[in-house]
Amino acid sequence: MVCNDARTHVVAVDPGDARPVHDFLRHERLALAAILCTHHHADHVGGAAELAGADAIPVYGPATEAIGAVTHPAREGDVLALPAVGLTLRVLEIPGHTRGHIAYEGGGFLFCGDTLFSAGCGRLFEGTAAQMHRSLSRLAALPEATEVYCGHEYTLANLRFALAVEPANRDALAYRQEAQALQSQDRPTLPSTIGRERRINPFLRTTEPGVRKAAEQQAGQRLEDDVAVFAALRRWKDNYRG
Repeated sequence: MVCNDARTHVVAVDPGDARPVHDFLRHERLALAAILCTHHHADHVGGAAELAGADAIPVYGPATEAIGAVTHPAREGDVLALPAVGLTLRVLEIPGHTRGHIAYEGGGFLFCGDTLFSAGCGRLFEGTAAQMHRSLSRLAALPEATEVYCGHEYTLANLRFALAVEPANRDALAYRQEAQALQSQDRPTLPSTIGRERRINPFLRTTEPGVRKAAEQQAGQRLEDDVAVFAALRRWKDNYRG
């Protein structure tokens, strides 16, 4: 959730379940100003309708996906003014995980659902490798300081795979140590940043010779371009049990 400086209003992002959001709002004495959904999977929209309730709270979501709770369909380039939390967000269409997946970016924040994870990316449930590679490239082009808020805390598992691809990546090794320390204190590893992800996330590093070599060795063949490298990495990760 995104809270304003005065701690009076929040915006909920991808509420899969209404109850913990209701509990948080009640405990913190906050009012819900809007709901943002990135894609149609139930663990991202399951609580949206109940949270919106009869209060006419706006629910934003991808215009090309069937999400019953959405009241404000959002498309590429739309600009959402959320004055209650002091944010203006731009909509980015980033298909791959699902065909209509969107992200919200602005104010130094990125809410990217299941497209980009820290040290990883989402599975290709509906889109193609080319679509996902293009979507990730768009996100990687955002300013380095952009804070990355993704849909799930998969950081340590993703780092195990990232280090299988690039065992000598010093940034990934240091990040693993940091993430382990945070989790031992029951603290989240998120948000990450775009700058960090460029340094440690193999799915954003398909142009790196070491990443290409590892992908080709795993695929058992020469890979023609960055999309082929990405596709090989994604297949490898789908079956990785490290």
